[in-house]
Amino acid sequence: MENFNMSRSSTFYALGLSYKKADAVIRGKFSLDAKAQSYLLLQAKADGIESLIVTSTCNRTEIYGFAHHPYELIKLLCENSNGSVEEFQQAAYIYKNEEAVSHMFRVGTGLDSQILGDFEIISQIKTAFSNSKREGLVNTFLDRLVNTVIQASKKVKTETKISSGATSVSFASVQYIIRNVADIGNKNILLFGTGKIGRNTCENLVKHTKNSHIALINRTKNKAELLAGKLNVIVKDYADLKQELQQADVLVVATGAQNPTIDKTSLALQKPLLILDLSIPRNVDTNVEEISGVTLIHLDDLSQITDDTLEKRKQHIPAAEAIIDDLKLELNTWVNGRKCAPTIHALKSKLNDIVSAEFAFQKKKTTHFDDAQMDLISSRIIQKLTNHFASHLKNENTSVDQSIEFIEKVFQIGQLAPNKASSPIEEKYKINLS
Repeated sequence: MENFNMSRSSTFYALGLSYKKADAVIRGKFSLDAKAQSYLLLQAKADGIESLIVTSTCNRTEIYGFAHHPYELIKLLCENSNGSVEEFQQAAYIYKNEEAVSHMFRVGTGLDSQILGDFEIISQIKTAFSNSKREGLVNTFLDRLVNTVIQASKKVKTETKISSGATSVSFASVQYIIRNVADIGNKNILLFGTGKIGRNTCENLVKHTKNSHIALINRTKNKAELLAGKLNVIVKDYADLKQELQQADVLVVATGAQNPTIDKTSLALQKPLLILDLSIPRNVDTNVEEISGVTLIHLDDLSQITDDTLEKRKQHIPAAEAIIDDLKLELNTWVNGRKCAPTIHALKSKLNDIVSAEFAFQKKKTTHFDDAQMDLISSRIIQKLTNHFASHLKNENTSVDQSIEFIEKVFQIGQLAPNKASSPIEEKYKINLS
């Protein structure tokens, strides 16, 4: 498949870390809250990067964007998170051009999710897209790409059964609770934190446990009250957290803090407690496991849960991939049209220059030279020639980049990019990309 790169001077990259190679600790170091993402975008603009989006969820932190070299994007990620270049090298991935595009499609359609078919990531991509667009960091290509990925996500969700059963991290957490806590309908469940994953978990708890003892605590109480109003659950004051912890049979933590919000000093337990930490970085200190009766489950543990629903979903992967392939082909056709247009215009201009020079020469030698007639004939010939070149470039079997380079070289149009020496960024962030 033809390269998707739309720029001669820069390359489209997708880079980051995910659950596949990075554990919760490393993902926590590279996680970016809303403020860090905002700073990253501002720094990207200051560094002269034309277009990028950044996403950070419990399962992955990624940058999709244009750069002369991936080190420019690695620099942005490391300088706005707590992760180091060495840690990035050990756990990260870097894709470019067509591979980067394919990766975004797989992520956006749930094929690369920690739980197959989990579509929560697409809302994160939409938010990242809006943030970058607001900062003027979305070029024509990235705009088209993201919108096509959103379209693919909708089609995969509606035309296949890969998301059947509503399985997600939040749903898997509720499944785990139901399977491991007897008489769940009469237990005291405390949800600490009402971010997106917390809200989704609360909705699933209400729907699937039929429990009337669910309480919410959030540092910002009005956010908890808004959610409680929709779901008819109880809201407790943040100041009462320690007291409520002692009453809980099940604690779900989804606070999104950069440091643990629950540790063993928070607990003075008289009965068993199941804790589910759905946060990246971890919001529950592992020292709680030193307390007798405490069971701590992290979201990475939940993702290992497999059931009949997930096995059935795998049967729909080929259908989802077929949808992706169709939309990637449409995107590729659009990209190639955008790519070849400047070359066709430049070729037409070059042919006109050749004709004009030949006209000037012939007029000196020919009596009664018919300018109008010759101009009409030459215009028709030039149009036919450029149409042939355009048809060749638009053929799906054509290597567009090679053909454009050949046309520009033969007709001496366009400029080849000069060789770029190693930059200070490359020297500082030199890592093995193989």
